[in-house]
Amino acid sequence: MNETEIRKYAGLMQELGLTGLEITENDKVVRLERALPAVAKEVVTVPETAAVAVPSPMSKSDGTADYVSVKSPVVGVFYAAPAENADPYVAVGDHVKKGQTLCIVEAMKLMNEITAEEDGIIAEICVTNDQVVEFGTELFRIKR
Repeated sequence: MNETEIRKYAGLMQELGLTGLEITENDKVVRLERALPAVAKEVVTVPETAAVAVPSPMSKSDGTADYVSVKSPVVGVFYAAPAENADPYVAVGDHVKKGQTLCIVEAMKLMNEITAEEDGIIAEICVTNDQVVEFGTELFRIKR
């Protein structure tokens, strides 16, 4: 991949408001990432959202506790709260119900609400606010 192609992809990232892009070409991988200006990081809730949860049962090696792993269904930016100065949707130790919103993952200007697949207690929040997450990144562990 040459410099002209990389510049073209960088321009596309800026045009679409993307913070990361990965291109695979001829067994070579190029990953482009950029930071958004502080003003652009403000989360705005839009009426069109998709509610998604991807559970994956997990057990500790000693078999004493069952956990559900909630993973990101898309590449995007993780937001723990509905707005910059708002309280987070959940915290470690919170009891959650099936269908309850846990966070938002913003992908291409679309706010995707990630919901709990089943009732439980938030045992761990695996990512930080404003972190770029990949498809399949573990976001939460919920104790059943």
